[in-house]
Amino acid sequence: MLQALLNAFKLPDLRKRILFTLAMLIIFRFIASIPVPGVDREGLRQFVDNNDLLGMLNLFSGSGLSSFSVVALGVYPYITASIIMQLMTPVIPALNELSNEGQQGRNKINQYTHWLTVPLAFLQGYGQAVLFSRQPSPNGGTLLEGFGLFNRETFIPSLALLLTLTAGTMLLVWIGELITEQGIGNGVSIIIFGGIVASLPNTIGSLVTGSSMTNNVIGTVLFLVIALVTIVGIVLINEGQRRIPVHYAKRVRGNRQYGGTSTFIPLKVNSAGMIPLIFAVSIMVFPGLIAQFLSTSSVPWLRSLAGGISMLFSPNSFFYNVLYFLLVVGFTYFYTMVVFQQQKIPENLQRQGAFIPGVRPGKNTAVYLQKVLNRITLIGALFLGAVAILPFIAAAITGVNSLLLSATSLLIVVGVAIDTMRQLEAQLQMRNYEGFIR
Repeated sequence: MLQALLNAFKLPDLRKRILFTLAMLIIFRFIASIPVPGVDREGLRQFVDNNDLLGMLNLFSGSGLSSFSVVALGVYPYITASIIMQLMTPVIPALNELSNEGQQGRNKINQYTHWLTVPLAFLQGYGQAVLFSRQPSPNGGTLLEGFGLFNRETFIPSLALLLTLTAGTMLLVWIGELITEQGIGNGVSIIIFGGIVASLPNTIGSLVTGSSMTNNVIGTVLFLVIALVTIVGIVLINEGQRRIPVHYAKRVRGNRQYGGTSTFIPLKVNSAGMIPLIFAVSIMVFPGLIAQFLSTSSVPWLRSLAGGISMLFSPNSFFYNVLYFLLVVGFTYFYTMVVFQQQKIPENLQRQGAFIPGVRPGKNTAVYLQKVLNRITLIGALFLGAVAILPFIAAAITGVNSLLLSATSLLIVVGVAIDTMRQLEAQLQMRNYEGFIR
């Protein structure tokens, strides 16, 4: 791998792409350290660190939320907009027609995704600002001072704050697209990857210096073993696939013969990637965020209700993890079926004169592929569900309550690393160099 990396840097164009990606990540980390005015950074950091629900959002923003930087929202609004557009494409006829128009149609859908990101970022920024403006600060006052969008005196500063957060999200999306075009890997994924990796030193430091390391050495070692086994499992599941053989019928035109070749359809065990986890986390986070708003209410029964919801939807509760597991499994099947329907594999095979041995073209092929996909998706869905509740399982087994990387983080880090290495592999093989993956 080291030799392959050296070979990559010997190529001027590939070296330029790698250095450009690193430069964009440095710019991202620099921007993430610029806070908005009126924030108690230390108090906000403590509040986010002690709140498991906000911790997930902080992870996607590259620790920008804990300091409420100008990119505190991260690329999460863009991811949400992308998911919404992907789900709406097969439902709305106009979007479905655009998706069938090739690259031009995809560019138009991408433009709509950008437009949808703006209001989503504005709403998410407003919700977080209201939450922080209601939380008391250890130093007196609140975590965010002077916020009130419906107050005449604070309207202009509050609007400027929300526009800044929205612009920060769009800036990260733009940087991600630059990385995709001129760098290595998928830009948005690289941005999330950089944020997760940037938070690792502090997380590892807190684990090493914390009481869990000194008082439970065996549990900590066992915890690290579980984390390593999980990473290996993620790699195997992400790379696992069922190959369906496909034959192309022979066609004779004049003196030439076409077709008659054989290939296969790779049905992945985990076709949904990390999307089911994002869906499930979004739903599981929502009740907790509502409880955070109600916890400062002046009505006693609302505060009591907020406390009950917070306990029920705590990531350390049994109910939370069971519901989380079921949601991940359900969303895995749902998203896999949506993606499979969009690919229109049976129709394309029939149009190209291809068939699966022993299966009639058309409806029978669709039923057969659906049956196989349901079977292999079960393995991927159960694995994703197990990875999702891994923090709860690891804490119960080892007694260590802090996980180095959450389930979504592990999938992102491993998935982005594999995808980036494959792109470098392809670039090197084009130039007859031995790549990273052997």
